[in-house]
Amino acid sequence: MALAILVVAGVVVLTFVIARVVPGDPAVSWAGPHASRAEIARVRHELGLDRPLPVQIGRYFVGVLDGNWGTSIHTHRPVLSDLMDRAPASIELVTVALVLSLVLGVPLGLVSAKWSGKAVDGVIRVGAVLGVSMPAFWLALILQLVFFQRLHLLPVAGQYDPNLDYTHPLTQYTRMVLVDALVTGNWSVLRSAAAHVVLPALVIASYPLGVITRMVRASVLDSVGEDHVRMVRALGFPERSVFGRFALKLALNPVIAVVALVFAYSLANTFLVEAIFDWPGLGSYAADSISSLDTPAIVGVTLFVAVVYVLANLVVDLLQAWLDPRIALR
Repeated sequence: MALAILVVAGVVVLTFVIARVVPGDPAVSWAGPHASRAEIARVRHELGLDRPLPVQIGRYFVGVLDGNWGTSIHTHRPVLSDLMDRAPASIELVTVALVLSLVLGVPLGLVSAKWSGKAVDGVIRVGAVLGVSMPAFWLALILQLVFFQRLHLLPVAGQYDPNLDYTHPLTQYTRMVLVDALVTGNWSVLRSAAAHVVLPALVIASYPLGVITRMVRASVLDSVGEDHVRMVRALGFPERSVFGRFALKLALNPVIAVVALVFAYSLANTFLVEAIFDWPGLGSYAADSISSLDTPAIVGVTLFVAVVYVLANLVVDLLQAWLDPRIALR
């Protein structure tokens, strides 16, 4: 946890410095294109941009500890409030994509390991490589052309049909549409949200699906060679139990570590996907912040993603210790 704090602090300092040295003046963005020099100077003083860089970093750290992550230059709202509004949509999308990756990736990895060297193994491995290598924006456009323009099966923009706000208004608690619709029993919004999330979730799931499939295959093949797994096979257990019950349990540790890191990576990698599907999440907010040189928002998004990475690693450590009794927490 001490190292995690240092990592987060280092990320914030590095991002803060880079955002300050790039060309452009955040004060001009705040004051507007027609502001006078006096107005720009006043804004620069109010934002603290006229102070030395170490002083600005120190003030920002104090503000972070107090819950003040700065004010967005683009929206003129507190950055933390913007993040709380936008992050749930991204977390919901990435969670759906990750669940889809696990549901498909673990069985595919097991099948590939069981039939190693066979034709089905080759097909699965090629598919996993394609999933990891395929550009997200290209896959998103292809899915839109096929499922929306040609087949007219799935929508391509937004979280749900905006017309439902008038006929079936949604009461929001978590700002995750699927969760709120399920909790409140708003089945019309739930059906619409489920249809809207399919295509962006498939795009985001392509990378973790390939990673999880290859990781499960490699881990299971390594575990099959362990002494106790060979003993189980010698005792006459069917191959289905050998792979699915004994070998897979040993292979879960590296898979869990990969899943946690992939979740944080996918959360930070939704920029293009959210832009293409008009998804009102963290990625679109970060893209707008970058285009408007919104330094507080850029640093806020970076800090949020860094915290997610740190928490994901901590959860992985705890889960690995729980799954594998050979690992002790001291």
